[in-house]
Amino acid sequence: MRTTLKLTAAVAAAAALTLGLSACSAPSDTSSGSGKKGKDADPAAKLVVAASPTPHADILNFVREKLAKDAGLNLEVKEFNDYVLPNTATQNGDVDANFFQHKPYLDDFNKKNKTDIVPVVNVEIEPLGLYSKKDKKVGDLGSGSTIAVPNDATNEGRALKLLADNGVIKLKAGVGAEAKLSDIEDKKGVEFTELEAAQIPSRLADVDAAVINGNFAIGAKLNPAKDSLALEKAEGNPYANFLAVKKGNEGDPRIAKLVKLLNSDEVKKFIEQKFSDGAVIPAFGTPKS
Repeated sequence: MRTTLKLTAAVAAAAALTLGLSACSAPSDTSSGSGKKGKDADPAAKLVVAASPTPHADILNFVREKLAKDAGLNLEVKEFNDYVLPNTATQNGDVDANFFQHKPYLDDFNKKNKTDIVPVVNVEIEPLGLYSKKDKKVGDLGSGSTIAVPNDATNEGRALKLLADNGVIKLKAGVGAEAKLSDIEDKKGVEFTELEAAQIPSRLADVDAAVINGNFAIGAKLNPAKDSLALEKAEGNPYANFLAVKKGNEGDPRIAKLVKLLNSDEVKKFIEQKFSDGAVIPAFGTPKS
């Protein structure tokens, strides 16, 4: 989810998006056409997956065009331009699965909407990065430096963890990506400016450094691979984007085929080549519960 999966300041209000996003691409055929689901599904039946356009549909379309036929998978990709309908369509059975979100978002969505969608396999992550127009390396930041961070709970926690992982600050023991400013044990003289995530790139020159979401970095013509002082790591990151299904459909034989393809060497190479700027990086494996 380009993180917003990209879920910048809107995680907590996600359920309200349905009313405001008329540009979504709803399926032209509300039935997935797959008949039985779960372990009893016909392995040859069409598998319909909802996805946001980039990078999720890009990855799925690569699988559909290059890999699915040889694997005996009849894959259809339905693109959506919001973060609510893919989950409601999956819950209702209008599609068989979705690929657009990370675990903190899904947990919040399930809780608020009383849905029971579960992650199946991690695919990629759109990392937060630390950027500066004044300093050349992380070690240049210290006492007296001002760092801008997103002011929403999800991304601020990620930002503080990134800074702590790179020695800029020290968080209290046991605190991770859910950190708040009050969880900083040692600021090491750093001052923080809290801004809406979307505003941070335009304010980069006003601070010594800033933590910026991957999608906003690209929009500001920042290259995560070349311009960032530090990037989130993919391994073990709770913000990996995954394939998800309604609970009970994890054993669908078509899902098993897609899982294998999404974590294949071919997909890894595709992501690394298409998103060579580092805005999207492979993050394969089983999602944490």
